[in-house]
Amino acid sequence: MIVRTLEECENSPRRIVAQNWESTRMLLKDDNMGFSFHITTIYANTETHIWYQNHLESVYCISGEGEIETLADGKVYPIKPGTLYILDKHDEHLLRGFSEMKMACVFNPPLSGKETHDKNGVYPVDGEPL
Repeated sequence: MIVRTLEECENSPRRIVAQNWESTRMLLKDDNMGFSFHITTIYANTETHIWYQNHLESVYCISGEGEIETLADGKVYPIKPGTLYILDKHDEHLLRGFSEMKMACVFNPPLSGKETHDKNGVYPVDGEPL
């Protein structure tokens, strides 16, 4: 059994900080569950280009407000507490945080730990472990 608290993960190398967001990666590839689980904060007044070409992701909004725009069709979907969005087609998108948003994220295949977006908004297939 694995037991971790958000607080202990936030105060460890599992907390990855980028320009527009930070992500506390509570469950990773080395945990051998077949997916990774993160609590991610999207900073207020930001727009992030994301395109997970190598991963599928589902995201549940815990708090805050924003929107996601799919670039293939220009559709915009509001995000507020209780919203779940699923990037089941490797959807290239823009994620906008109007206020600080706390999100619970699940990735398949799992992240290894240190991944951040490249210039195209992509995470590598197999990132550097913590």
